[in-house]
Amino acid sequence: MIKAALRDYILNLGIIWGVTEIFPGLSYEGGFRTLAIGAVGLMAMNLVVIPLLKVVFLPLNILTLGIFTWVINVIALYLLTTMIPQFKLIPYSFPGAEFLGINIPAQNLTVLWVAIIASFMIGFAGRFFHWLTSK
Repeated sequence: MIKAALRDYILNLGIIWGVTEIFPGLSYEGGFRTLAIGAVGLMAMNLVVIPLLKVVFLPLNILTLGIFTWVINVIALYLLTTMIPQFKLIPYSFPGAEFLGINIPAQNLTVLWVAIIASFMIGFAGRFFHWLTSK
């Protein structure tokens, strides 16, 4: 149990650090201490808040075939930034990109879009690394 909790803590710490490095819309102040507190907060969200919200919003989640889970993850990320004020969701101007002939135009992302993208990145990385480290 302690080994699994420590593994989850280290994974959450790495995920938060990685997302803040890749995506400038989610940022933090205060160095490693803030990251460590954020990892504990993310663990609390994953253990308590997200399952509670999934139960509360179960009918909507069933109607949308699970897509409403993204909304739950966005709410959890917003609660994390509210509980730990050193974490901030800030508007971001995406400069645009081109990949394999696909052109993504420049966009001005509002805080809501930043929260959606950051929660998607955190959720995807979390599921991937938990799958990778599970038995």
